[in-house]
Amino acid sequence: MTDTALRGGSQKPIEPAGLDDVPGWFWDHDRHSFDWFLGRQEKKGVTGDLLEMGAYLGRSAIVIGEHLQPGEAFTVCDLFDSDAPDEENSEEMAVSYRKTLTRSAFEANYLSFHDELPEIIQAPTSVLAGGRIPAGAFRFIHIDASHLYEHVVGDLQVARVALQEQGVVVLDDYRSQHTPGVAAATWGAVFNHGLKPIMLTECKFYGTWGDPEPFQRELLDRVDLAVGCHLSTETLNGQQVLRMTGTSEGIQPFRGSRHQERLSEVAAERSAQESRQAIRSAQDEATLDLAARRARAAEARRPLNVAKRAARDLLPPVVTSAIRRARRG
Repeated sequence: MTDTALRGGSQKPIEPAGLDDVPGWFWDHDRHSFDWFLGRQEKKGVTGDLLEMGAYLGRSAIVIGEHLQPGEAFTVCDLFDSDAPDEENSEEMAVSYRKTLTRSAFEANYLSFHDELPEIIQAPTSVLAGGRIPAGAFRFIHIDASHLYEHVVGDLQVARVALQEQGVVVLDDYRSQHTPGVAAATWGAVFNHGLKPIMLTECKFYGTWGDPEPFQRELLDRVDLAVGCHLSTETLNGQQVLRMTGTSEGIQPFRGSRHQERLSEVAAERSAQESRQAIRSAQDEATLDLAARRARAAEARRPLNVAKRAARDLLPPVVTSAIRRARRG
């Protein structure tokens, strides 16, 4: 998957046929885990709002939006193409996102899969503090905004206030080499501020300020878990933590976008045109080859050339060589 969000210089967002066509870093195990946690809440009758801090071009937001229930709100907070509030954050964005991240690209991607946009707050996630969003109203929060320690600490404080008692918070890049600030903030919240880990994948931390045991019990019992997802357990300071590894076996692909059928037809027509062009090229090449062979055969049948071949075949080699030298001299 590449980061390219725009086609050429036209600034026109690419229309995705499927979720994999949306640029971003959201792998199968985490997509399956989002579906698992959100789906579990829905099956148990849990309602509440949804929040994503940091959306990039919408790959994870599209999956979260799939689980929006009647009466719930989905809020996305991201700077998109706005200026960062401080120099360090601006440098981080310049390295990773500035060339491709635009609000229009996010909106085009999201509307390829859903009829309505979420509520979008185009601002740093720090604006969510201080009552901007209602306390205790959210059942699921995904944090994937700034990787700077102080910013992640602030995002976690917002999440702690905003989540319901058994709400789930997910942090991206909790263990990547280039994001030590996320790791420090995440484990600081675990050891100092009551955040309880439920499960770890390669890229994301899943936790709650409530009781992780009911989630972990159902995961270990493999309730609705894909066959390729393998779980192991660790103990950290007396707390059980699950780790998910394995393959994508049994993880169902995400549904296609509203463009899928039309884009499939376009791709099929393009493939048919290429096949027809290949056939025409082969036919043209065969016609030219046949013409060349016929021309060589006609040349060989000319009387002078017949005589030359006869002399070459019938005269002794010494005589033939003498004749050739005489012609050259």
